Amino acid sequence: MVATNCLLVISTCPDQSSAQTIAAALVEGGHAACVNIVPGLTSVYRWQGQVERDSELLLLAKTTAEAYPRVQEILRRLNPNELPEIIALPVDRGLADYLNWVSHQTAQEG
Repeated sequence: MVATNCLLVISTCPDQSSAQTIAAALVEGGHAACVNIVPGLTSVYRWQGQVERDSELLLLAKTTAEAYPRVQEILRRLNPNELPEIIALPVDRGLADYLNWVSHQTAQEG
């Protein structure tokens, strides 16, 4: 098994505009190699004592542990939700060439 420092960051957005803005900021800034925007999500959750149901878009950002602090900062700043969902899952294994590409795309040039 190849060791990897890659992460899959999961977040949600309330609309297409914010999803596009966040995805562009992450990829163009070199903080994520790729962001998938998945429409058609319905979230059911408890917020401030009430059960809420909202249509949202799912963001799946491929990044690295080193780039994660920048990803989190951008998600917090650009997501219009009061408490944005930000969950980072370690990528245990995957296609080595793809994982190397993710690492290369998110490496900060000195």
